[in-house]
Amino acid sequence: MTTTCTVIAFAPRPRPQPMRRPRLLVRAARAGQAGWNRTRDLRRVLKCDDLPAAGIALARLLAEEERLDQARRGGQAGYDLHRHVMLLIAIMAETAEAAICPAAAPLTCP
Repeated sequence: MTTTCTVIAFAPRPRPQPMRRPRLLVRAARAGQAGWNRTRDLRRVLKCDDLPAAGIALARLLAEEERLDQARRGGQAGYDLHRHVMLLIAIMAETAEAAICPAAAPLTCP
């Protein structure tokens, strides 16, 4: 009798580095969660007409926030604190939305 291995070994996914931001930025973003309206605010933050599905916009938000954080750390004159806080609010909201509604099944979400 021959036995075959039914286990498939996959390389582990690299774990993304956690975001480390100043406490004041995080506190401002948490305070802004109460007034967040996804339909109204996500379009404005992403500067788009169509509202993307839950979790889809997260990559774009993270890339834009990383760019702004580099500007903050570099002390660049073009750094926009208000936009940075809005992006952090959007990232927190989209992360929570993606956890509730996985991107694999956007049609079943409210």
